[in-house]
Amino acid sequence: MERKNLRNIAIIAHVDHGKTTLVDQILKQSGSFRENQQVAERVMDSGDIERERGITILAKNCSCTYKGVKINIVDTPGHADFGGEVERVLKMVDGVLLLVDAAEGCMPQTRFVLQKALQQNLSLVIAVNKIDRPDARIKEVIDEILLLLMDLDATDEQLDSPMIFCSGRNGTASYNWEQPGTDLTPLFETILEYVKCPECDKDQPFQMLCSSVDYNDFVGRIGIGRIQNGTVKVNQDVSICDWHDPDVNFKGRITKLYTFEANGRQPAEYAEAGDIVAFSGIADVTIGNTLCDPSKVEPLPFVKINDPTVEMTFSVNDSPFAGREGKYVTSRQIRDRLQRELLKDVALRVEDSSTTDSFRVMGRGEMHLSILIETMRREGYELQVSPPRVLTHEENGVTMEPMEQVVIDVPEEYQGAVMTALGARKGLLQNIEVLGSRSRLTFRMPSRGLFGYRSQFLTDTHGEGIMNTIFDGYEPWCGEIASRNSGSLICHEAGEAVTYGLFNAQQRGTLLVVPGDKVYEGMVVGYTASGEDIVVNICKTKHLTNTRASGSDDALRLVPVSKFSLEECLEFLAPDELLEVTPKNLRLRKVILSNDARMKATHKKS
Repeated sequence: MERKNLRNIAIIAHVDHGKTTLVDQILKQSGSFRENQQVAERVMDSGDIERERGITILAKNCSCTYKGVKINIVDTPGHADFGGEVERVLKMVDGVLLLVDAAEGCMPQTRFVLQKALQQNLSLVIAVNKIDRPDARIKEVIDEILLLLMDLDATDEQLDSPMIFCSGRNGTASYNWEQPGTDLTPLFETILEYVKCPECDKDQPFQMLCSSVDYNDFVGRIGIGRIQNGTVKVNQDVSICDWHDPDVNFKGRITKLYTFEANGRQPAEYAEAGDIVAFSGIADVTIGNTLCDPSKVEPLPFVKINDPTVEMTFSVNDSPFAGREGKYVTSRQIRDRLQRELLKDVALRVEDSSTTDSFRVMGRGEMHLSILIETMRREGYELQVSPPRVLTHEENGVTMEPMEQVVIDVPEEYQGAVMTALGARKGLLQNIEVLGSRSRLTFRMPSRGLFGYRSQFLTDTHGEGIMNTIFDGYEPWCGEIASRNSGSLICHEAGEAVTYGLFNAQQRGTLLVVPGDKVYEGMVVGYTASGEDIVVNICKTKHLTNTRASGSDDALRLVPVSKFSLEECLEFLAPDELLEVTPKNLRLRKVILSNDARMKATHKKS
C-alpha cells in the first residue's frame, strides 16, 4: 500500500554546501511558521556549538506541508567525522535531495553520502545549489555529477534523476539555471513527483526500526524512527529485538508518542506505517533496535556503521590545579557521561583502559572527538586527554592503518608548499585539476599524517586553502612520519607568570601565557622553533637593589600571545604531553611534571 499524502526525504551533501540554509527556506515558504514569528537563521542547528561553528553535528527531523502532502525532512551532517549519522538516518527515508555547490562541485563527502543512498535504492533528486555565487561553474558541475553517478554504478533510473538549480540563501529554485526562479515551487513539485511514496502495510503487525536516539531529563530516552508496518498508539506494549544481536529480547511500553511538525515535536495518540515518529517510555532502547508487536517478533535489517579510526585517552585530571574549576571531576562522573554519549552517538566507542581512572574513547576523526570534549567542558566536566592516535589492526600478520582521501583547493601560488608538506607526511598525489586561478589537489595518505597539519596548512596557504578529508580504507603501515617540528617551553616552578620572567622567556620561543596566569611545574607555556624542549622560569621576579626600582618593569615589552583553540591544542600535543581541559581553561602539560623525573626518564629511554 502506498501513502500518497506523505513523503520522507533526507538532505545530503558535502560540508558547507547549504543543507541547513535550504531547510530554513523550505520551512518558511511552506507556511510552517506564523507570519509574525521570529525565526533564527539555520533554525535546525539547535546546539550552541553547531551555531558557533556553522556546522551540523546531529541529524535533525522536521516537516512541512505542500498541497496537502506532508513532507518529513531529515537534515544530515556534512562532515566526514559525523558520517555515522548519515548512514543510519537513510533507513528512515524513501528519497534523498543531493545538494552540490555550484562552485566547489562534487567533493569527497558528496561521493560518500551519494554512495550510501544509491546502495539503498532511494529516489534521488539532485539540486545544484548556490548558483548565485560569482565563481559558479554550473556546466562543469553538472558533468561532475553525472560522472560521479556513473562511477558509483548508478542504475539507468538513477542516472535519469531530475536536476534543479537553487539558491538556498535567496530561497529560489528553477528547472533552468539560466532563468533563476522566484521561489522554491519547482523544488516542492519535483519532490512530490519523483520521490517515492512510503510503501507499507498498516494491516500487518507493528514493526519499527529505531534509527536515532535523543535524551530528555523529564521523560528519559527518546527513540526516533519510521514505522515500517502496522500502527502504534500510546500505552501500547511492544517487544524489542536487534538484527545484529540475537540476545536482545525484552518488552516495554510506549508511554508518549510524538510526530514532527515544522521544527518541533507534537504529542500524538496514534501513528501508522510510513510515519516518522519519536517515542518515550522504553529506557533501554538503542539505535538499531526493532520495536515489534509481541505477536510477531521479527528484527529489521540495520546498516552496520563503519568502525572508528582514531582514539584518545580520557582520564581524571591529576594536575596541581585539579578540582579547582570543574563541577564533575571523578572517574565515575566521566564514565557516566561517556556512557550517556554512547546512547546518542552510534559511531563512538568507549572502553576501559589499563587504569581505573582513564578510558579509551574511539571515534571517526579529530573533530568528532574534539566536539565531545568541548561539549563535556561546557557541561562542567574537568578531565585530561592524550594526543590522538590512529587505530590499527592485523591482517595476515601485517599491521594495517587507516587511510584518507584528501582534496585540497588552493591558489596556484601555494600549490608547491602544500605538495611538499604532504609529501613529507607520506601523501601520494593522485590528481591535479585547474579551476581558474586555483588548483584542486587530490592525495591519498595515512590518517596519522594529518595530525597537526591543519595549522601548518593555514599558514602555508595564507588562510586561502580549503581542505576536505574522508576515510578511504586501510593500507599496510607506511613507516614513521615526522611529528611536529617545534619544541615546548616548559615551566620550571609553580606560581604566577610575571612580566620580567616572560620577557626573558620570550627570547627562547613563542609564549602561550600572559602576566597573571597561574602556572605549575611541567606545564607547557610556549613553543620553540628549534624542536627541542626548553625549561624556563616565567615566575622569576627582578631583584630590587638601590639602583633598581620596581616601576622600571613597565618598560619591558611583551610580544602579544595567541591562545590556542581546543583543536589547535590537540594538534600541538607531543606524544609525552597531555591536555588539561576545564570549563575555564585549556592547559598543555607534560605527562611527567617534575623536571628531574622527566630528565631521568628521557635518559633511561635513550
